[in-house]
Amino acid sequence: MSDVATDDTIVEGVAGRYASALFDLASESSKVADVEGDLRKFQSLLDESPDLVRLVRSPVIAADDQSRAISALLEKVGISGLAANFLKLVASNRRLFVVQDIIKAYRALAAKARGEVSAEVTSAVALNDEQIAALKETLKASVGKDVTLQSRVDPSLLGGLIVKLGSRMIDSSLKTKLQNIKLALTEAST
Repeated sequence: MSDVATDDTIVEGVAGRYASALFDLASESSKVADVEGDLRKFQSLLDESPDLVRLVRSPVIAADDQSRAISALLEKVGISGLAANFLKLVASNRRLFVVQDIIKAYRALAAKARGEVSAEVTSAVALNDEQIAALKETLKASVGKDVTLQSRVDPSLLGGLIVKLGSRMIDSSLKTKLQNIKLALTEAST
């Protein structure tokens, strides 16, 4: 069994156990990259579909219905093999509500195995390839290792970035800056 709580990768709880088990199986069959690609594809589907997010998070949808829907979706988008079997197992075990955490934990384990550090970046708008490359280089210079980025968009940030690298968080978002200014003005006026 893989070490599930390490320096930069904290993989714990139900999601951690599932991710570690999947990573071990993928390692044994030399399919770590294939499974990671399929999980990334599934995460993209979640990012694009609020209906899919509702399906995986809803406790009122019967396990059989969730399993059938997930199986059909996986077949439609071409996710097969170990990743598909794993996602079907997660559905049948009523653990789909943590699938995003499982994917995140698996990707962190895969990055660590490659000698990379995984970072999450949240931005107000999607970053272009040039911005992603510049951010990766900046982070690599900071930690001395290659960095894989998991990015998401949060329009409420208005601008700037929030970067989580291991246990460190760098928040340069306009939303936080404005909140800090508002707090400072409130305190100054009292």
